[in-house]
Amino acid sequence: MADVKKKIESLRDEIRYHNYRYHTLDDIEIPDAEYDRLVRELERLEAEHPELITPDSPTQRVGAEPSTAFRTVRHKVPMLSLDNVFSAEELREFHRRVVDKLELEDDAGSLRYAAEPKLDGAAVSLLYKDAVLVRAATRGDGTTGEDITHNVRTIESVPLRLLGKGYPSTLEVRGEVFMPRAGFEAYNKRARNAGEKTFVNPRNAAAGSLRQLDPKLTAERPLDMYVYSVGLIENGELPDKHSEVLKQLRDWGLKICPERRVVEGIQGCLDYYASIGKKRASLAYDIDGVVF
Repeated sequence: MADVKKKIESLRDEIRYHNYRYHTLDDIEIPDAEYDRLVRELERLEAEHPELITPDSPTQRVGAEPSTAFRTVRHKVPMLSLDNVFSAEELREFHRRVVDKLELEDDAGSLRYAAEPKLDGAAVSLLYKDAVLVRAATRGDGTTGEDITHNVRTIESVPLRLLGKGYPSTLEVRGEVFMPRAGFEAYNKRARNAGEKTFVNPRNAAAGSLRQLDPKLTAERPLDMYVYSVGLIENGELPDKHSEVLKQLRDWGLKICPERRVVEGIQGCLDYYASIGKKRASLAYDIDGVVF
């Protein structure tokens, strides 16, 4: 039995590693057939030894029975909304407030900002305890959301267990669940062919998918998630800079937006906004702004 347990744990680690290469790094190391062979071998061993199945196993993404209602979740650290600006002058005023708050003078122009697109999806909180995903929740009103763990577990890019080491014993990360444009079009095409109801837009598709009572239905939807910040942290530390925090989260297996940048000064912010505007139509996902 010890040999079987060791083999199962080895297969899980190998599958998690290749999931990370595929979903987070977009850098595949093995053919699909070899990956499928690993998964089938793990499924076979777990079927023969069900007492060794754990909730964070790669085979357990869709395991919950349909719910009758969503439980309420209270965010220990509120999920606050963003302030908006609608012009270059308002952005410069924001910059001036930051400079004043930091009491900067000569080097104000070299102040660096983390920048990334604002995805048009559904804000979600992921809670990891000792590296294992234990809860996922909607933003709700910022203080109280809904428990959607059984649905988020079906999203392949969301790790059920973090990779590497050095993570806090409690790590809450926040991000956006969205439906890529290609997946949205493919899903609607299948729905139309089957005479079923189609989605109006990718944002509604993502939000509606997360509120399915049956996780098997959510698993059929082509959802993805990018992480953009952290919330509750206990028994551990993260880097001081926001951009470095995101890099650390990526190293632990979480997916972050590939369009993120560190820009210098207010002109860097304006240039980034212009560059995202030019490529907006060609992005794989819908956005509704830029976050600095």
